[in-house]
Formats: sequence, C-alpha cells, structure tokens
Amino acid sequence: MTSVAVLQARTSSSRLPGKVLLPINGIPLAVLAAKRAANTGREVIVATSSQASDDALADVLDMHGLNCFRGSLESPLERIVLALDAYPDNTIVFRLTADNVFPDGHLLDEIEEAFVQGEYEYLCCNGIESGLPYGVSAEVTRLEHLRWALDNAVDAFDTEHVTPLIIRRFGRCYFERYKFRELGLLRCTVDNLDDYLVVQRVFSSVTDAVNVPCQELMRRLEVSPDGPVVAQAPDKLVFGTVQLGLNYGVSNKTGRPDLALACIMLRTAVINGVKYIDTARAYGTSEAVVGAAFKGGWEGRATVITKLSPLADCPVDADSLWVRAAIDASIFESCHHLESKTLDVVMLHRAAQLVQWQGAAWERLSELRQQGVIAALGVSVQNPVELQWALAEPLVSYIQLPCNLLDWRWDDSIPLIEEAKQDRSLIIHVRSALLQGLLVNENEVSWRSAHVDDSATVREWLSNQVSTLGRASIVDLCFAYLRALTWVDGVAVGMENIEQLSENLKLFCKPSLEPGQIAALQASRPRLTEQALNPACWLRG
Repeated sequence: MTSVAVLQARTSSSRLPGKVLLPINGIPLAVLAAKRAANTGREVIVATSSQASDDALADVLDMHGLNCFRGSLESPLERIVLALDAYPDNTIVFRLTADNVFPDGHLLDEIEEAFVQGEYEYLCCNGIESGLPYGVSAEVTRLEHLRWALDNAVDAFDTEHVTPLIIRRFGRCYFERYKFRELGLLRCTVDNLDDYLVVQRVFSSVTDAVNVPCQELMRRLEVSPDGPVVAQAPDKLVFGTVQLGLNYGVSNKTGRPDLALACIMLRTAVINGVKYIDTARAYGTSEAVVGAAFKGGWEGRATVITKLSPLADCPVDADSLWVRAAIDASIFESCHHLESKTLDVVMLHRAAQLVQWQGAAWERLSELRQQGVIAALGVSVQNPVELQWALAEPLVSYIQLPCNLLDWRWDDSIPLIEEAKQDRSLIIHVRSALLQGLLVNENEVSWRSAHVDDSATVREWLSNQVSTLGRASIVDLCFAYLRALTWVDGVAVGMENIEQLSENLKLFCKPSLEPGQIAALQASRPRLTEQALNPACWLRG
C-alpha cells in the first residue's frame, strides 16, 4: 500500500521570520525535516505557497533535489490535495511541518504500522497524549479523506489547519506506543529563537543529522538543561502573578522579583506544563511582566487571564458613555502591557460590575468579545451570592472564587456549578488556597485577628490530617484537597521566587486526594465562621 509524506513549509513566520531556512548542522530546517522523513525510502513532497516570498525556499529545496509543490497560500488543505493529485484515494498520507525536525522515517514506519493494524481513519502523534516531546509530531490519514475535507470545508479554519473536518468526522486518535515514556513536557519544535537554540544544541554533536535516529535525539533532549523539572504537567496549577507586580502578601519574605527573574519564572512554568497565567490591571506591573515574558515567540504558550480595572474612581451614577470609556481604557492598558492586540480572558474584578451602571460595563465587554478583542469573559466572585450572579450570565465562561480546605460556603453551590458546566463551557479557578497564608500560620495573634479564638484546635486538626493522609505538609494537603474537587479546574497560586515555583510544580504533580478522603475531611473539619473565611472581615492592626 502506498504511503507518502507531505511537509508543509512557509518561509514567512510571525514569530521567527525565515525559520525554515535556518541551518541545523549546515542544513536548512525544511530540508532536514524532509530528508529525515524520507530516510527509510518514503516519498516526501514539500508543499509551499506560490507567493514570491517562498521563492527562496523553493530554490533551496530544488538545490537539494527535493520534490516541491507550490499552491494556495490561503488554503494549505488545497495545496496538499493538489500536490497528491496523481495518487489514488487509498494512499496513506502523513502530514508533517518543516519546523519539526525530530521525526524520521523509522518513526513514521511505526506510526503507519499502528494506523494500518488499528484500522484507523485518522491517527496523530503529538506531545503528552503520545508520551513524546512536543515537536515529535505527525498526522496520518487517507487521501480520500483529505479530498472529502476540501470538498466540504466551509470556513478558513478548516482549510488552514487541514485536518479539523477529518478529526470531527472520525475522532482524534493518538499513537500511543511510547506513552509510557512521559516525555510530553519536552519541546523540540521551532517556533521562536529559544526553540531553535535548543534544537541546535541537541544536534550540535551529531555527525549525520539526516540519519540520527529520532530516539537518539529524544535521549539527548531529555538530558538538556533547557528541559522541565517535572516529568508530568502539574495538575490544575495556575500561576498567580500578583507577587510579580507588587510587594504582596504577609508571608512574602523576598519581595517582588526583578524583571529578569520574573520572566524566567513565567517561562519555566510554561516549560513545565502550566497552562494558565493569572494577572490583573490592579496587580501593579504584573501585566507588563507577563507581556515581557511571553514576547519573542512565547505568545500563545499559555492562556493569560487578566482582570478589568476595579473602576474604583467610577462614580456610582456615572452615565454609560463614562463607563464605556473606562472599560476601553482598561482594555487598552491591558493590551499595551501584555503586548497583544487581543486578550485571552478578561474577568470582572468585582462581580457587582455585572449590574452596576445599568449593566453598561458588562455590555461593553460583551461588545469587545463580539469584535474579537477579547476571546472569553469571566468574573471574580467573593461569595455564593455573587457566584449565582455569574452562573446566571451565559457569556461568563471563567469564574474565580476563594476556596480552601476549611471553606464550607460553596457546598450548596456545587450542583449549580455542575449544571452550568453541562450547559456551556465553564472553567472554575479557585484562589486563596491557604486562606491568605493563615492555614500555615502558627501565630495565635494572626488567628484571633481572623476571628478564630480556638486556633489550637484548628491547627491540631490540620496536622493530624497531614499525618493520617500521608501528605508532606499542610500546604500539600490543602493543594491536594482542592485539586481533587471535581468542579475545580485550576488553583491559582502566587509565587515570588524560583524555589517556590519549583516546590509548587512538584506538589501539583503529586496524587490528589481520593473521594473517600475528601468526604472524611469535609465531615470532620472545624467549622469556621463566615467572618473567619472572608479576609475582608479580618481585623487589621
């Protein structure tokens, strides 16, 4: 049965212009990717556009004796289908990209064997799901399905990304032969300069870049100093960045890190699988720090959630034009400091802003979402009443709320959350996992300020649970509890130094609690008052 690999390649790149022509051991990336895919005899066609900007790429491919097809810029799907015009419908087709130079013919042979034996119509090798580094990537299907997709595509997304229609038709199945290796946090694609330098170092001592086995490259990547510090993605960890923009928190010993260290922390978090970054207009220079960390090709590696300005200076009787201008100013500032034309998620800093000013603030945010300036909207809530407001608004797809091991206030709201999750896409993140550090504080005065008169009983219960459940610490217990709650999608944790980040990455990779353990904790935990659970009610001395 015939199989052929089509390698997509474009000279232009918004993140790293001309990247496919950058050399690895003297061989341009696009050429190296094509030759490695062909090193067991498989035919490889490099598909690029007919634009003048890709003339240099076509010349380089021709100089190296590679088969180059040139077609539509706007529709890579059409380009691939036309490149394979002479092949029969049942041809097995691999889709590869020129910025991934690790895959070789041997890996493609293994994927093809799994594809045929499993009688799949679509199979992909990609990242965590396959247990291999991000960039050891390939998709395989049959030509008839690509032709069908081209005939049935109705929007640019399906033609640009080639296989979405096929995936929706047959499902996304993964090549899992090496899933046990758990290398999914490693990265060997080339999206930016940092990526290129990593890949270049991996190949630096290789004598035959075309024929070195993919398995050998992965072994070299594993021991690279640029890799993650944990073997798996930290479960539900959200990087809270208030400490990166302010000297924040009573337990903050080191103060706000400088910009260079903050950028290292944020990039390290992303390298280690953190998917969400939480910031806000009110967090000092936090947005600017996040913007600096994720420029230069790091854009899109994590979802950035920011919060609208608290609008504290907006009069209660402000007219809608005043409010809309204040919203626009806040969004402009966020875009400016995050160095992005669009925002992933914008949350109301206060749930009351849903209805304040006759709903003018929320109306304007909804318009900006409709215009594509904001991808998703959310609300930061303080209590169950505000949670109900947020759940009642269908455009709310992110909610952040304070919750910890001793917090019983949300128990009656869980059915409402679960019902909302069934009706729409809804992400719930929790904050204040340690009740602003009180749960690890041994100072009796601090507990009394929080309206807890018998702190010894609470602290003894916490210590006993750590011992009974075999957890490493109260912090570990608190995180493991929240991560085990099925309605919680993420836990926002603030960090001010690299040591805290490393510790939290490891804690979030530990097993969470079991359902029976959760039930036992909830049944036996000390009952704090609502005043104690709400830091806004604490006595400040």
